[in-house]
Amino acid sequence: MPFTPITAPSRRFQDKVCFVTGATSGIGRATAVRLGREGGRVVIIGRNKEEGQESVALVEQAGGQALFIRCDVGKDADLKRAVERTIKEWGRIDVLINNAAMMTFDPIAKLDPKDWDQLMNVNLRALFRLTQLCLPHMQGGAIVAISSVHSFQTTPNVVPYAASKGAMDAFVRGLSQEIPHTHVRVNSVAPGAVDTPMLWSNPNVKSGKEKITGQVGTPEEIAAAVCFLASSEASFINGTTLAVDGGRLAAL
Repeated sequence: MPFTPITAPSRRFQDKVCFVTGATSGIGRATAVRLGREGGRVVIIGRNKEEGQESVALVEQAGGQALFIRCDVGKDADLKRAVERTIKEWGRIDVLINNAAMMTFDPIAKLDPKDWDQLMNVNLRALFRLTQLCLPHMQGGAIVAISSVHSFQTTPNVVPYAASKGAMDAFVRGLSQEIPHTHVRVNSVAPGAVDTPMLWSNPNVKSGKEKITGQVGTPEEIAAAVCFLASSEASFINGTTLAVDGGRLAAL
């Protein structure tokens, strides 16, 4: 029998300001819509204005409020501007979802150092800078980073991606020990194979080098886990990584 996600509990994020990167597609968009469905004011962060406005419309149709801010998370000036705009519009940040990511597919021996730097800026440095920028505007609440099962088990030619996600999980553990006085919890979710453009455009998947074993999840299933960790229901969960992978890691 296929798994059927539970329906969203009522209004866990009523009037909470939720900042979501990479929210113009895939897991980020599904998370933004779920936050909106539960009453959130959602800041849609992405590079494509048309896709951003589509996400805004979906959040509003779900019953939430939304604001699109065009932002390249690999650029410090864009991050600062996005946080400043959020504070100007809504005065605070309650939830930070760090989801935007990229991958490379060259072996380390042939990888251009510029590609390494760009990936680390998008996948890891953005989490560091957004944490710095958002924390002064957070009174309680939660940070949730989107990691990956590649943090635990990986394949050839995606070493920068796997390294960035492993570092992200370490960042989450360490940060949780540094900020207890803020009452902000910080956790990460490690998805397995998820039905998104990033999965099916992966040349390792196309070539068969990376085998997709077990279930392929939906963005909505990942969003359910992300929103749980961001909610007060997870008040005793801090500094951990939750694998949401349909049992993929257990089978490897």
